[in-house]
This record gives sequence, structure tokens and C-alpha cells, in this order.
Amino acid sequence: MKFITKLKPLLLGCLLSPALAWAQGGTSPAATSLTLEQCVDYALENGAAVENVLLNEAIGEREIRANLSGWYPQISASFGGSYNIKPQQFPVGDQIVTSAQRYNSNLLFEANQNLFNSDLLLASKAARFSRLQLDQQITNTKINTVVEVSKAFYDVLLTQEQYRILNVNLVRQEKQYNDARSRYEVGLVDKTDYQRAAITLANIRSDIKRTQEGIKAKTAYLKQLMGYPIESDLDLVYDYELMEQTVLVDTATVMEFANRIELQQLQTQRQLLELNTAYNKWSYLPTVSAFINYNSQYYSSAGLEDLYNKAYPTSVVGLRVSLPIFQGMRRVQNVRIAQLQEERLDVAIEDTRKAINTEYQAALANYKADYTDWRTLQSNLEIAQEVYDIIKLQYDEGVKAYVDLVVAESELRATQINYYNALYNLLASKLDYQRALGNIDINP
Repeated sequence: MKFITKLKPLLLGCLLSPALAWAQGGTSPAATSLTLEQCVDYALENGAAVENVLLNEAIGEREIRANLSGWYPQISASFGGSYNIKPQQFPVGDQIVTSAQRYNSNLLFEANQNLFNSDLLLASKAARFSRLQLDQQITNTKINTVVEVSKAFYDVLLTQEQYRILNVNLVRQEKQYNDARSRYEVGLVDKTDYQRAAITLANIRSDIKRTQEGIKAKTAYLKQLMGYPIESDLDLVYDYELMEQTVLVDTATVMEFANRIELQQLQTQRQLLELNTAYNKWSYLPTVSAFINYNSQYYSSAGLEDLYNKAYPTSVVGLRVSLPIFQGMRRVQNVRIAQLQEERLDVAIEDTRKAINTEYQAALANYKADYTDWRTLQSNLEIAQEVYDIIKLQYDEGVKAYVDLVVAESELRATQINYYNALYNLLASKLDYQRALGNIDINP
């Protein structure tokens, strides 16, 4: 009994611990801070674009199976009945013979099995390429999702950093405003100093409000891309030092056209068109099918009550061969149309290769230019900070005018914001460059 008494608290704790753990650790997505990788993974699982393309794949798979169902036996049943108002009669010698009973009915069961059919042959050969095409559509959608979500993530994060910078400037400017007003009140300077400070202060507050609203809009767009619940908060985390380290990419990488999903899709479409050309050539071949049926017939001249008293069954098994002999040169024209469609796609493939090369060259040029801007602004940021510190010290000592301090502070704030804009442009250019190379990783 003593052992059981001591064991009760332990058992109670074991029973309650899952509930307590769930209450403390079972948080909703709103309480979780997400990294870039987690946002991308979430979008690849919940984004509307990905969900739609997966549904398209499911629909396409069902369509393939529906097209291939013609290879299975096609079984049907039919029932019919008729009443001959005036049965057909004809003379035989001196007698008038009625050829049909007044009441007739039949029940027919029939099974057909296609042995050779050009439509079904095309469906069979095209199934593999159709599935490949569906997979490529998913890959293309996921690539676009990774790029768009990453850009939206960077946009929100860097706008938040701009918001932080403006708040730091707000605190500094409020102090400068108070200092300028205090100097004016003791008669050291005229009122233009603190009036200028008031103007700058109002501008900073306006920029803060605009940036704050911009964060909301950009976060809503990121949620949309991710398929994230609207009512849940979305907190983003990222290491800015790591972000600056990840902007580098090898610009000497040789572009391989085969890595681009757009060309892969066109090549798959080319194979489907080749099958379509072959299909039009197969139209010269006969269609062959086997069949078997069972037909139970019923007759009565008296009335409906006697119609099904006796059955007259028949059953047939056979082979059907259908061969179109002349169709007004339609098959010749269809073959030529299919061949011209292949030639048109070849032109599209070559044009796509040129467009991809143009995209690659533009992405590479933008990345190099954005990298130069980022490095320049990185250096300018250090200089602007140093200039501001010196002028602020000189102003405090009475060497510089307040207008010089306002200009230095404005330049510092503009340089800080421009730096983070350049960083975002560089990260976006890197994504465009990687997409141009076909190097976007879509595997969570």
C-alpha cells in the first residue's frame, strides 16, 4: 500500500505531462519565427500555386487512365421493346403472311475488346511523356515559388531593417530637436535651428509610418505566396551578417541550356508532337476488335402479359476489321499538319534558347552591377557615419552650423536606407542569376 501511495503522484505526473507539454510547447504557426528555408518549405507544401499544379497532376493522371481504359473489355447492356401498330405483311402463294408479332422486346449483352486501335496506341505511347510533362510543370511552379517567396522574404526583412534605422534616427533627431530648442531658449542660437530640427523630425515620422504600413502590405503578400493563414502573425528571423555572406556567387559558371526547365518542357512537347505525327500515319492502318454478344428476344401477339413467357436467345462471337479507304485526302493533310507543328516547335525551341541566353546575360550583368552598388554603398555607409560623427562633435563644440548637422544626418539616413535597398537588389539579382543558370534548389 505504501508503494502504491508513492506511485500515485508519479502516475499522475505521467498522465498530465503530455497535456502540460502541449499547452506550453504546442504553439500555432503564429507563435513561431520562421527562417527563409522554413518559409520556402511552407510555401512548397501550402502555396496555392503548388497546390493547383498538384491538382492538375492528379487530374492529368486520371485523364491518362481514362484514355487507356479503351484497352479493357467494353461491356454494355441494352433493353428495348416495341409495339407494331401495323405489322408488315407480304403474300406467299395464296396466303398473306405477317412477318412480325405485334409485341416485341429484347435484352442484349455485348462485350467488345480492342485488338488494334490507333487512338489507343497513341494514348499508350503518350502516357509516359504526359506524366513527364506534368512533373515538369510541378518543377517549374516550385522553382518560381522558391524565387518569389525568397524575394518577398528579403523584401519584408529589409523593410523591417529600414524601419529600425528610421526609429534610431528618430531618437537621435528628437535629442537634436530638444538640444536646439534648449539652446534657443537660453539665447545661444536663433529659432531656425530647432525649426529645421522639427521639419526633419516630422519627415522621419512620416517615413516611419510609410515604412510601417509597407511592412504590413509586404507581409500580406508573403503570406499569400506561402499559403499562410491570414489571421496568424508571421515573424521572420535572419542573420544579417549571414545574409551579407550569402550574396556571393560564382559568376564564371558556364550556363547549360539543358538545366532550364523551360527547354525540358519544350523537348517533352516535341516528343508528344512526334507521336502525333506517327498517329496520323497510323490512321492508314485498320481498326481491329473482337466481340461477343448474347441477345434474348421476346415476341407476343396476344398482349404484354404473354410477352416474356418464352425467350428466343441468340449469341454471336466475331471479329471486326474497319479500314477507311478514301477520305478525300484528309489523312494526307493531317500528316502534313503534324509535321508543320513539329517544325513550328523547333523554331520555338531555338527562340527559347536565345531568350534564355539573353536572360542569363541580363541576370549576370544585373548581379555584377548590383554587387558593385552594394560594395560602394557599404563603403559610403562607413564614410557617412564618420562624417556625421565629426560634424556632430563640431556642432556640439560650436564650430559647425546646425544646417551642416542636418545635411550630415540626412545623408547618413539616406545612405543607410540605400545600403539595404542595394542589399535587397543584390539578393534578388542573385536569385535571378541562379534561375537563369537553372540552379534553383526545390528540394525541401
